[in-house]
Amino acid sequence: PESPSLGLVPPAPPAALAAALRGRYTLERELGRGGMATVWLAEDLRHHRPVAIKVLHPELAPLLGADRFAREIRTVAALSHPHILPLYDSGEAPAGLRYFVMPWVRGESLRARLAREGRLPVEEAVGIARDAAAALHYAHERGLVHRDVKPENILLHEGEAMVADFGVALAADAAPGERLTAAGFMVGTPEYMSPEQAVGERALDARSDVYGLACVLYELLAGAPPFSGGSAMALAAKRFTEPVPRIRRVRPEVPPAVEAALVRALAVEPAERFPTAAAFAEALAAALGATPPAPIAAAAPPALPALPAPSVAVLPFLNLSADPDNEFFADGITEDVIAQLSKIRALKVISRTSVMPFKGRERTLREIGAMLGVATLLEGSVRRAGSRVRIVAQLIDADSDRHLWAETYDRELTDIFAIQSDVALNIAAALEAELTHDERRRIRREPTKDLQAYQLYLQGKHCLARSTEEGMRQALDYFAQALARDPDYALAHATTGYVYSEIASGVAGALPPAEAYRQAEAAATRALAIDPGLAEAHAVMGFLHFARDYDWDAAERAFCRALELNPNSGDVLDYYGRMLTALERYDEALAVQRRAHELDPLAHRVDIATTLLRAGRHAEAVVVATEVLEVEPYLALAHATLGWAHLLSGGAAEGLAALERAVALAPESTMYLAQLGQAYARVGRAADARAVLARLEAMAGERYVSPYHLAYVFTGLGDFDRAMDWLERAHAERAGGIYGVKGSFLFSALRGQPRFEALVAKMNLA
Repeated sequence: PESPSLGLVPPAPPAALAAALRGRYTLERELGRGGMATVWLAEDLRHHRPVAIKVLHPELAPLLGADRFAREIRTVAALSHPHILPLYDSGEAPAGLRYFVMPWVRGESLRARLAREGRLPVEEAVGIARDAAAALHYAHERGLVHRDVKPENILLHEGEAMVADFGVALAADAAPGERLTAAGFMVGTPEYMSPEQAVGERALDARSDVYGLACVLYELLAGAPPFSGGSAMALAAKRFTEPVPRIRRVRPEVPPAVEAALVRALAVEPAERFPTAAAFAEALAAALGATPPAPIAAAAPPALPALPAPSVAVLPFLNLSADPDNEFFADGITEDVIAQLSKIRALKVISRTSVMPFKGRERTLREIGAMLGVATLLEGSVRRAGSRVRIVAQLIDADSDRHLWAETYDRELTDIFAIQSDVALNIAAALEAELTHDERRRIRREPTKDLQAYQLYLQGKHCLARSTEEGMRQALDYFAQALARDPDYALAHATTGYVYSEIASGVAGALPPAEAYRQAEAAATRALAIDPGLAEAHAVMGFLHFARDYDWDAAERAFCRALELNPNSGDVLDYYGRMLTALERYDEALAVQRRAHELDPLAHRVDIATTLLRAGRHAEAVVVATEVLEVEPYLALAHATLGWAHLLSGGAAEGLAALERAVALAPESTMYLAQLGQAYARVGRAADARAVLARLEAMAGERYVSPYHLAYVFTGLGDFDRAMDWLERAHAERAGGIYGVKGSFLFSALRGQPRFEALVAKMNLA
C-alpha cells in the first residue's frame, strides 16, 4: 500500500539496487520505510505487473547468514493461503542489499485505515482478526511464527485482510538475537509483542502471535493498543504487572464474549492463552454467533515435530531408608522428577513405565541408554529419616560414564518439592535445554502444601502401577485420603480422573461406565478449576469428549492443549492415538503412537499393532505383536492382537491359540473372553461360541459386563439383530470401546446394515 503523500520529493533508489535488478524489475518510487526495510514500487518486466520490493537496510546484511537467509525465504515462499501476501521472489544486490518481491496490493494497510477512522465497527474488526488468525494458523501448522503481527503488516484488499512480512521477521530471526540487539535492531514491535518475546525468549510458538493479534484487535476496537509506554521496557513491565484493560469500558457495545476472548488471548502466561490462532478465531466467531471459517487443509496430516536432541532417562531412585516400606517414597520421587522434566519442550524425557524395569540395575548404563534411546541418565538415591530426607542425584553421560552434574540435598522433608524443581532445572542447564518462562513457572509450582497428602498420593501411585483392578481400587482409596487432607491437590484430582476414565473405557474395573464417567469428569473439572495448566486433567477431558460425548473436535483440542503443556507424555499420546484410530485416521494415529513409543520405549508397541490391525495391515500387525511378546510374554492384549492378526490373515489355529492364551492370562477380562467367543463362531465352532456367551451371561449376574462385549459374540454368530440390540445399549451406556465401533474389524459384518449406520451417525462418525 502507498503511504500518504507528505509533499516531499521521493528519494532516488540506490544505484547498486537498481543495477542489480536491471532487466528484471524497474524501480519506480518509494512507498514507505521502517526500522528494518524500505519498500519500493516496481514493474515486473517479465510478467508485466506492478510489484512491491522490500529492501532490508544494508547494515542488517552482516548479521544475517546468506545460507540461512536463503533457506528461510524458501520456506516462506512455500506459503499459499488466501489471507497471506505471497512472496514472489528474493535475492541479493551489491553493497549488502537483500530484498523480497511481493504483489503490490491496491488497497491500504490496517494502520492507514486506523489513522483515518480511529477505530472500526465491531463486526468488521472481528472479521479482520479472524482472517488474520486463519493465515497465522496456516503458517503455524508449517512451523512458522510471524513474530511481528501489527496493523502495518495486515493489508486490506477488496474487503479481505492479508498478513504480510513473514519473510522479514523470519529472516531477521535467523541471526542470533544478541547480534541484532547489539546492532540496535529488534524483531517485533513493542506495542504488539508478547511478554515472552519482550523479555527476549527465542523459542516462541503460535501463542506469541495470538497475543500480537489480540493487541491488534484491541486497537481496532478501542483506537489504541491495550498497553502503551515510553519505552519497550516500560511496556514489558506493564504487561507483567497490570491487568488487561477491559475493552467494554471504552467501547460498551463490544459483546462480553469478545471481551472474554481478548482477555484470554492477552494472558501473560502463554499456557493461559488460546493454544492456537484457530481457537482464538473460533471463540471470536462464537461470540458474534458466526460460523468460523474452515481452516485451509494441509495436503497431508501435519507431522509431529522432531524430538529434541537432548535426551534423558530418570532411573528409579534407590531406597536407602532403614524402613523398606519407604520404597513407595523413592518411586514417587522418581516419578515426580520425570514429571517435572517432561514439562520441558526442549528435552526428550523417557516415561516412567520404561524406566521402572531397570530398578535392579542389572545392565550397564551404556546398555540402558541404548535400550531407551537416550544420551544421558539420571540416577540417585533417597534416604528418609523422620522429618529429614537426603537425596543424591547425578547426571551421567550414558556412553562415556562421565558425570555431567551431581548434587546432594540434605534437607527437611518440607523442602521436597524445591529439591525436585532444582534437580529438573539443573538437568536442563547441564543439557543446555532452553526453558520458557511458562515452563519455569510450572516446574516451580508446588502440587500441595500438605506433606501427608503428598505421601498418601505417592502410595496411591504405587498401587496404580500394578495395573490390576485391586491396585486401582487401592489407588482410589489413597487419592481420596490425600484429597480429604488437601481438597485443592489438583494432581490428585487429575489422577483420580485418569483412573475412572480407564475404568469407563473397559480397560480395567467393573464399574458401570455412566458412574465411572461421572467420577472422571468431576475429578478432572475440579483439577482444572484449581490448575488450568495441568496436562493430565486436559487429557482426561479429551477422553471424555470423544468416548462419552462424541465431540471429536473438542477432544482433539484438549489433547493438543495437554501436549503443549507436557510434550513428553506417553499417556496423553496414547489417548490421542485411540481417538485418531476411532476416526479411522490411521496414518496420524500411527505417527502419534510411534511418538509415544519413542518416549516410552518399553510400552505402546501393542497400540501400534492394534492400529495396524484396524487399518487392514495384518502382516505388519503380526510382526509388531510378536516383537511385543518377545519383551512382554505375559501381556494379554498383545496375545489378543496377535490372535486377530493371524485369524484375519487366514491362520485360524494360531489365532485361536493366541486368543485362548489372552483369556488365560486375564481371566477376569470380559473383553478377551468375548473376543474369543466371536473367533470360535468365525471358524465354525458355534457351540463353543455359545458356551462363551453363557459364561458371560453368568458373569453379568455377579458384576458389570459391557454390552459392547456381548455384541462381539452375537456378531460372530450372525445374529445381527441381537448384536445391534447390545450395541445400541452400549451406545446408551457409553460402554467401553463403543467409540471405536465404526472401523472395528470385529463389527465389519454389520457395516451397511441400517441400524448400524444409524448408530454411527448418532456418534458423529457418519
